[in-house]
Amino acid sequence: MSTANRRSLSLTLASEPKQVKGFSLEQWRIARLEPGNVGPHVLDLQLYMTERSAYRFNLGSAEPQLFVRCGFAGQAAHPDAITASQDVAAGWMDGEQQVLETPMPLAIQIWLEAYLARHGEAPDAGRKKKRKGAGRAREDLA
Repeated sequence: MSTANRRSLSLTLASEPKQVKGFSLEQWRIARLEPGNVGPHVLDLQLYMTERSAYRFNLGSAEPQLFVRCGFAGQAAHPDAITASQDVAAGWMDGEQQVLETPMPLAIQIWLEAYLARHGEAPDAGRKKKRKGAGRAREDLA
């Protein structure tokens, strides 16, 4: 794994009691996020070429976010992965994982922009045009 595509981030979680329809539960949030590997939870933010369009979409939003997977919903939060891709985070949530979000630090935004500049923007998926009959099996009559 290349260190140019990976950054270690330390984060601290906090929980707050919350009442929902008469039930008490803990609502988790990211209390602190900073570069480095000193803290109660250290995760590696790894960038992937296949997620470039999702990174660009996130950076183009009013407030770019980082997303942290914290185990199954309804359980105590145990961070085990972090991403800058909303697509990846949505996949985690579809799997009933608890996902916390936090504003992306400016240093990570700059690093992500440099990654996109170095590797190029992802091609538009909708711009390819198939040839007529391309991708279909042909039956050879001999």
